[in-house]
Amino acid sequence: MNQERLSFLALHLTPGIGDYLVKQLISYCGSAEVVFKTPKGKLLKIPGIGPATAEALKASSSFQLAEQELTKAEQEDTEILFYTDKKYPHRLKEIEDAPSVLYYKGTLDLNTEKSVAIVGTRQATEYGKEVVSKIVEDLKPHQAVIVSGLAYGIDIQAHKQALKSELPTLAVMGSGMDVIYPSAHKDTAKKIIHNGALLTENCFGTKPDAHNFPARNRIIAGLCDALIVVEAAEKGGALITAEIANTYNKDVFAVPGSLGETYSEGCNKLIRNNKATIYTSIHDLEYLMNWSVGDSSPKKKKVKHDFSSFTEDEQKILSILYDKKAPVMIDELTVRSGVSPSLLASLLLSLEFGNVVKSLPGKQFTLVMK
Repeated sequence: MNQERLSFLALHLTPGIGDYLVKQLISYCGSAEVVFKTPKGKLLKIPGIGPATAEALKASSSFQLAEQELTKAEQEDTEILFYTDKKYPHRLKEIEDAPSVLYYKGTLDLNTEKSVAIVGTRQATEYGKEVVSKIVEDLKPHQAVIVSGLAYGIDIQAHKQALKSELPTLAVMGSGMDVIYPSAHKDTAKKIIHNGALLTENCFGTKPDAHNFPARNRIIAGLCDALIVVEAAEKGGALITAEIANTYNKDVFAVPGSLGETYSEGCNKLIRNNKATIYTSIHDLEYLMNWSVGDSSPKKKKVKHDFSSFTEDEQKILSILYDKKAPVMIDELTVRSGVSPSLLASLLLSLEFGNVVKSLPGKQFTLVMK
């Protein structure tokens, strides 16, 4: 058993340590394995680590749980993806609250060129279902991955239509990989595995408790290039997903509905408040995303600057600053680059002297060379 992967999962399962602290600890210590070997006194010097968390790390009781999870994953034909893995979705890496661990089952490449999330009410009308079918069918020439949450209503319609249209589809779950919810969708889930994937951040055995779904929604929002809301009440999960997608700078669309209809209120509200672009046909999405049929490159795919003259660690820093197109906090640079804080500070100083990066108030940095 790979000790680093076991340690990473054990770290993830340690009480009191969330996704951000997992990345923070690995960034400071260099690897998950080293985290558990680091003396308590040094752990306490890491931002965000208090006495209770340090004590929990020293107890190391999470290793037994990690071994059980890895054994279960093998039995369930499930792959556990870590934040540092190449197969981990690059779209999720761009968001600060990305899961440090994902459970994956299926055949889908999680880093495909185009990805569209479709969400909406669980009480979908026939009109809503027809709209979803039309949207998915129109996306077929783009070979976009259809992302949704396997729920009743709009979600399951999106998955079923994707399967019918022979488009890959990704179902993000609010439960453990071995707990398909709702159970009525087990047959569809099996089909998705063969032409897409099931994805969750939850451990095996996790029940579909209510608090898991807002967290699930952030993954849906993070995995897409564009999110389309089809039928939504004034309050509900679909609107939460849309709000999250807006904070991630994703393009959000909403299908307008009839005035006075309950499941039109949410979409109309998003459009009225400029939280979503109106969706009337595939041309609206193609225009805003700058997608053309036969073009496999989405609008937001950036052309990388040539940083080959810099060291490997410097390239990591410069690529993050280049991709962000905005000032980046030093803590975010630490987490995303995987470079230790002391080395990062030294590299940033050197790059600043070379007039490559610029230091800003609040421990932020930006790229000088464009």
